[in-house]
Order: sequence, then structure tokens, then C-alpha cells
Amino acid sequence: MLLLRKMLQALRVPIKRSGSLGRWVDLGGQAKVLLKSNEKVVKTLEDMPGPNFLSFVYDLFGRRGLSRLHELQLEGKAKYGPMWKASFGPILTVHVAEPALIEQVLRQEGQHPIRSDLSSWKDYRECRGHGYGLLTAEGEEWQSIRSLLGKHMLRPKEVEAYGDTLNSVVTDLLRKLQQQRRKNSLNVVRDIANEFYKFGLEGISSVLFESRIGCLEPSVPKETEEFIQSINTMFVMTLLTMAMPKWLHRIFKKPWHKFCQSWDYMFAFAKGHIDGRMAEVAEKVLRGEAVEGRYLTFYLSRQNLPMKAIYSNVTELMLAGVDTISSTMSWTLYELSRHPEIQDALYREIQKVLQGNPIPSANEVGRMPLMKAVVKEVLRLYPVIPGNARVIADRDIQVGEYIIPKKTLITLCHFATSRDPTVFSNPDSFQPQRWLSRDQSHHPYASIPFGFGKRSCIGRRIAELEVYLALARILTRFEVKPEVEGSVVKPMTRTLLVPEKEINLQFIDR
Repeated sequence: MLLLRKMLQALRVPIKRSGSLGRWVDLGGQAKVLLKSNEKVVKTLEDMPGPNFLSFVYDLFGRRGLSRLHELQLEGKAKYGPMWKASFGPILTVHVAEPALIEQVLRQEGQHPIRSDLSSWKDYRECRGHGYGLLTAEGEEWQSIRSLLGKHMLRPKEVEAYGDTLNSVVTDLLRKLQQQRRKNSLNVVRDIANEFYKFGLEGISSVLFESRIGCLEPSVPKETEEFIQSINTMFVMTLLTMAMPKWLHRIFKKPWHKFCQSWDYMFAFAKGHIDGRMAEVAEKVLRGEAVEGRYLTFYLSRQNLPMKAIYSNVTELMLAGVDTISSTMSWTLYELSRHPEIQDALYREIQKVLQGNPIPSANEVGRMPLMKAVVKEVLRLYPVIPGNARVIADRDIQVGEYIIPKKTLITLCHFATSRDPTVFSNPDSFQPQRWLSRDQSHHPYASIPFGFGKRSCIGRRIAELEVYLALARILTRFEVKPEVEGSVVKPMTRTLLVPEKEINLQFIDR
């Protein structure tokens, strides 16, 4: 190595520093070497394996890859190893599919983590003049909003206070399930994901507005149905618009048009409810009445935030809350219906804790370890976000044996790590007990469905509480069975992970 240094000095080859990682030595052309203190050579992106452009395009469009991105993670890891690169349309992305390597990425994310570029989401906001919300903001703007909302959405005692509000929504859900099963002689509720979509929207709306929007009524308001459809369309179009170079939007206009149309409706829906609540507050002030409230929109309005910021944050919170609840509830009941012994054990746990109380409190569902293990296992098998991402904007980082240049999109392959047989025994099996056994330990970054650190899901505690309350009351009242014994429903990617076909279940009176 000393001889190499003398040769480079003699040739007057420039040496560029790269933080604490070592020194880049440019040998001319494409050749580069990184000299570290331990004298090991670290690889660059040029050395990283991955599919060529045509192969990846074929995977995405010829093999239904956009709806199979979670499966492409498994295929990529099997073919290329724990790290590989691919171009998603105009975006070069590095895939990381090993828990220890994901940990390395997340521990280097910095003070203001960037989840991903979400370029089409940001392009829409710039195009329409909307503000950025918690999902799309970056830097100091994101940190400010995160700190404000964290006071009401992350502290356990603050979240417990939403228990009564969420329980009232669960009461309406039970009534709706009862109505739906009466339509079928076998007590089948068809497409439960659709029912839980409405439940999720009603729940997050009650937290945001402290008012109800009618999602669980016998006749759902047309605007609510359109809001739900807009979310579905937007997520489908997100992948398509991000995969297309911007110049293609001018030639193939339909995807971008439908994408914008969906966001337009979501913003308008949220704005209408926000303005309505603000008007009610203003009227109370005029009448000299005391104004107070627990709902988050009221809280945000008291923080001197511009209305544009309130509209964008509430819209994004509604969007995030709906899919998390719908997906988790649907897959949980699907798996419990196929594993009656686990469902029976959970029912017994619920009865033991509640001791005849028909409506559980937040404190009571917090004392149900099997309940928590069931939900953890569901989120391991079906992570709501199968692939999260990070962009380290201010510096190069080292992950494994590779140097990742700053501003590179890094995809964290959560679906691949949570189904990894070297981490989880029988990884495709539903085994909640793996989270209860002291004999089984897993890498802490192998299954992180709510993310990690500062950029983790801010609504996690509220979502978990809503799911626990709903499951406790559903299983107290009904035994859940498959419509057809042995029927299998697989997941598909729609930006998020969703059921590939309808989940239809029998709800039998206990």
C-alpha cells in the first residue's frame, strides 16, 4: 500500500476526502479506490449488481411488477444478494434487504431524515400551490410539524384519551357488520377490506375533527365514497407516475391527470370538514361560549399555523390513517379465521382481562400480550408499507461493503427481511407465539412495520389502539370463519400492501 501511495504522489493524482470514510483515489477514467485506515477497498455503485434497464422494465410491465414489487424484493435478494441497484423509471435506487444493513442506513439518517423523494406527490403540490404535510415536508418544516403533532399522537397518556371516541366508532362498526352479514344466509360479510376502509376513515376523522362523517351509516354519503375511491386511485397512479419520466406526462396524459384529480378531491374533502369545524368554533366565540376540544384540527389551529399547512397535514393524516387500519384489520381477521386455535386463545385472553365488561378501555387492551403478538405477526407477514425508503442528502454513507453517494434513493426491503428464513423460522407461517417466546429472538430491524426513529409512523399508537379495541369487541361478539375453507388470499402492491382479491368471512354469533 505504501508503494501505491508513492506511485500516486509521483503521478500527482488528486485525492478527495470523504468524511470519516477514508480517501477516494481517482486513478483516471472510471477507476476509483477508497483508502481506509484499515487499508480495505470499499466498493462503489459501479460494482453493485442489479438488473439491466430492459430486464427491470420487463419485470415491471411484462410480469405485472408494479403490483408485485414485494415479490421482486424476494427475487432480487435471491439473485443479487442483500444489496442491488435498479432504475425505477428515471430514478436509480439501491435496494437493501438484510436487517443489519437496514440498521446501518437508518442509524446514518441524520437530524432531518428524508423518507423518500415522493416526486409525483411533491410535483402535484407545487403544481396546485398546496402546502406540504407530514408525509411530504422535509427539513425544519417537517421537524416543526412533527414536534407539534407528536405531543398529541405519540404520548401514551394523550393517546389513551382517544379511547372513548374510538370506542364509539367501533360500536358503529359492529352494527355495520351485523347489517352486512344479514344479507347472506351464511352470515358472510363480503369484502371486509372495504368495510374496514370506512371504519379507518371514520376513526381518523373522529380524532381529527371530533365529529362523525357517516362512513358506517347504512347509506354512506356520496362524497365519502368518492374520497375512498380517490385514495385507491392515487396510490395506483403513484407508482405509475413515478416510473414515468416527466416528459412522458405530456404525451401519456391520463395517469398524471387521474393522479391530480384524486389529490384534488382529497384536499377538497379535508378542506370542507376543516372549514366546517372552524366555522363552528367562530360562532361559539361570537356567542361568548368557551371553546375547547381534543381533536387535532382544533389543536393545529391554535398553533398559529397557516391554513395551507393545516389543510395539507390533515389531508395526509387522513390518507395515512385509513390504509393502516384497513390493511391491519383485514389481514388479522383473515389469519385468525384460518387459525381457529389462535382465535380461541385470543378470545379467552380478552374474556379474562375484560371480565364481562362489554366495552374495553385503552388500559385493558394494553394488558393483552397475545393480542399484541397477533398484530405484530400480521404486520410481519403483511407490512402496510412493504418497502420504505431513505435519502441521505448531505453526505455519502457506507452500507456493508458499498459507499452510497449522497442523494441516492435507498429502498429498505421490509417485505424481504420479514419473510427471511434465516431470521424467522417458517417465515410464511402465521405464528404469533414467536413474539411471546423468550427462546426466540429476532434482529430488531427485521420487522419494523411502523418505521424507525424520527421518521417513524406518527399515528402508530392511535392506529394500534383502534385495532386493539375493534378486535377485542369483534371477537367477543363473533367467531370468524372463512367463507370457503382453505381459500387463500395473497397480497399485492398498490404502493401499500393490500389483498389481491376480496376477503370474505363468516361472522358467527358466539
